[in-house]
Amino acid sequence: MKLYDYPTAPNPRRVRFFIAEKGLTIPIVTVDLAKHEQFAPTFRLLNPSCTVPVLELDDGTAISEVPVICRYLEELHPDPPLMGATREQRAIIGMWDRRMEIDGYLAAMEAVRNSLPGLSGRALVGPHGYAQIPELTARGRQRLADFMADLDTRLRDVPHVAGNAFSIADITAFVTLDFARSRLKLALPDEASALHAWVTSIAKRPGAQA
Repeated sequence: MKLYDYPTAPNPRRVRFFIAEKGLTIPIVTVDLAKHEQFAPTFRLLNPSCTVPVLELDDGTAISEVPVICRYLEELHPDPPLMGATREQRAIIGMWDRRMEIDGYLAAMEAVRNSLPGLSGRALVGPHGYAQIPELTARGRQRLADFMADLDTRLRDVPHVAGNAFSIADITAFVTLDFARSRLKLALPDEASALHAWVTSIAKRPGAQA
């Protein structure tokens, strides 16, 4: 199998983080989003949604969407479990991962894709072009501020986003915050001590450098 990737995009990074935590090595094929290679006919055949990451299996089957790729890899390589080892754990981790995606990741995308000049006409990912709406930038930044405050509150009670164990929910949250700090220059709130400690801890994990 091989992973179609772009090094600075946050969604592929989530999968690379996951792969590294599993201790796996999967060949990488770079799709240069800056050169719009995701719209090339050959890549459209692989993924009509024109997005990365895509995991291509040995038989040519293409799997896109971060949670789906990670679920496939989790089933192939269940240890260490990053999506839960029991039905209850899988449900709790899945719930928190979804919350991190909706409240954090999508807010970051809203702020970034509606503000960067290089994304003019590309406010949403995918095969169709959409105009930027500048007002959504402010809303996205406010959503991220709320996300950080809420996550700090959560981490005052538990060591990891979904509870006691590191999981895919931590990956989604960490990559989201790293992306927001890099692209939007958003700093973690000074008073968010639990969030600061958690970020420092996750940054030391193998996947954080992937």
